[in-house]
Amino acid sequence: MASDVEARIRAIIQRTYNVKSFRIEAGEAADYKAGQFLSVALKTEPPLKRYLSISSSPTEKGYIEFTKKITEGDFSKVLDGLKPDDTVKIQYPFGKFTLGDAKTKIAFLSGGIGITPIRSICKYVVDKRLDADIVLVYANRTIKDIVFREDFELMQKAYPGLRVSHVLSEPAEGFKCCLGRIDRQVIINEIPDYKERNFYLCGPPAMVEAMKKTLSIELGLSEGNIITENFQGY
Repeated sequence: MASDVEARIRAIIQRTYNVKSFRIEAGEAADYKAGQFLSVALKTEPPLKRYLSISSSPTEKGYIEFTKKITEGDFSKVLDGLKPDDTVKIQYPFGKFTLGDAKTKIAFLSGGIGITPIRSICKYVVDKRLDADIVLVYANRTIKDIVFREDFELMQKAYPGLRVSHVLSEPAEGFKCCLGRIDRQVIINEIPDYKERNFYLCGPPAMVEAMKKTLSIELGLSEGNIITENFQGY
């Protein structure tokens, strides 16, 4: 486990109207696994600190990226005011939301900003050309809320083993998606071979618990095939 390190912000990327990615300098040998998270401490008095998923992949050298939904909270407000060359204190890596010895057939169920560690894992799989069959079912309120939409479109084109299915609360003209929320029927329709897969769940805690119950109680999956991360980065 690394100690606190002062790191310079290299770039800030506006992902959606209310989500930003922050790329911080980390050298060529940043040591973490795809899907892990880090702590970010801001230079305030007293210091404001949050645990945030790493959205970059270890294959993306020279920086570590974390991605945050900008809310009305104190941490978000200060973070939103930062600019390139400002510094933050980070500590990493934390967490076990990683591929590990997962089967080659994987399903991700995610909502909103919970997509961040999944983006990290998928990018790693694509860049390493690992032998994996991945289905991602990603829920959002509207098309404007989809984080990393372009990234996942590019990854799907580059890697035939990745398929992304979007679930929206509100329809978007000309955009292929399921309407509603991730439930038993959506899982059956979008992942017909669900019994053969390991499921990774990441999103707001209430959503993660609901999806876990759907998989275990309604669809009969073993708890050993369900990996969860209650996302903390709001």
